[in-house]
Amino acid sequence: MHATLPLLQETDFPPLRRKNLETLQVNLGYLCNQSCVHCHVNAGPKRTELMSMDNIEHILSFLRNNPRIQTLDLTGGAPEMNPHFEYLVKQAVALNVRVIDRCNLTILCEPGYEQLADFLAQQKVEITASLPCYLADNVDKQRGKGTFLASIQGLKKLNERGYGQSNSGLILNLVFNPQEINLPPPQEELEHAYKQHLRDEFNIKFNHLFTIANMPIQRFGSILISKGLFDSYMHTLKTAYKKSNLDSVMCRTLLSIDWQGYTYDCDFNQMLGLNLQTQGKIRSHISELSPAMLENNAIIIGDHCYGCTAGQGSSCGGALNES
Repeated sequence: MHATLPLLQETDFPPLRRKNLETLQVNLGYLCNQSCVHCHVNAGPKRTELMSMDNIEHILSFLRNNPRIQTLDLTGGAPEMNPHFEYLVKQAVALNVRVIDRCNLTILCEPGYEQLADFLAQQKVEITASLPCYLADNVDKQRGKGTFLASIQGLKKLNERGYGQSNSGLILNLVFNPQEINLPPPQEELEHAYKQHLRDEFNIKFNHLFTIANMPIQRFGSILISKGLFDSYMHTLKTAYKKSNLDSVMCRTLLSIDWQGYTYDCDFNQMLGLNLQTQGKIRSHISELSPAMLENNAIIIGDHCYGCTAGQGSSCGGALNES
C-alpha cells in the first residue's frame, strides 16, 4: 500500500508535465558556514544533515545507468562541507558528466578548505557562486558581517586558478538575489554592472550573472511573514506572471534529490516537503527511479511556482528570458 497523497495548497498555477530528464540537482546537506537571510533551505553552521556515502553511491549508479543525463548540480548548505564531496565530484567527472558546484565563495577561505579552489580547478568543476550584490553593505546585510570581503577573497582565488578567464575552460558564474520583496532587474543589464564594478574595484572577472528571485519559503518566507510582507510578495509574483516562461522552468528537465536520497520536482518543492509523485507512489528514493518513469509525469505545483514565472522568469540557471 502506498501512502495517501498529501493535501496540497490550492493554487491557480497552471498544470505542468515533465520533459526529458537532463539534470540531477543533489542537496548534499544543510550544513553551511553561513546563515543567509534569503536562504530557502534554512542552512547554517548548526545543521547536521549530510548525505551518506550509501546515497552518494545511489546517485552515481543512477548516472552510470542513465548516460543521457548531462549535468550533476551540487547544492546545500555548502555542498563542499559534505565529507564525500570530492569523491562524488571525481566519480561524476570520470563519467563525463558536467558538474556544477553551487559555492557561497566564503567556504574557499575557511580553515580546512584551503585546497578547495585547487581541487575544483583540477576537476574542471563549473562554479555557480552566490554574490547577491556587488556592494559590501548589501551583501553583509543578507549574508552576515564580513562576508563581502571574504567573497571577494574567494573570487580572487578562483581567478588566480583560471576561473572566469577567457579560453581557460573554467566557468565561473555569479548569482544575484534581490532585496526584500523586489523582483530581479533585467539580467543582462545587471551583469554588465557587476562586471564593470568588480573589474574596476577588484580586478575580478567572471563569465555570467544569474538573477534568481527569492522564494517565499523557509527562512525568507518566515521573514516575510514576520514583517507582514508575505501577501504583498505573493501579489508581486502573481501579477508579474508570464505564461511564456512555463516552457523553460527548470522542473521540466531537472530532478531534485534531498540529503536522504528522496526525490522532488525541484529544490523548492524539496524544502516544502512536496515529494515527487510517479506511478501512484510518493516519496520515491533515487534508487527506485528511472528517467523513463518520469517522462510526461505531472509536476507538483503550488503558489510558490509563481516565483519561477514572474517577470523575466527565474531558475537555477538565471532568467528564462530577457524580454
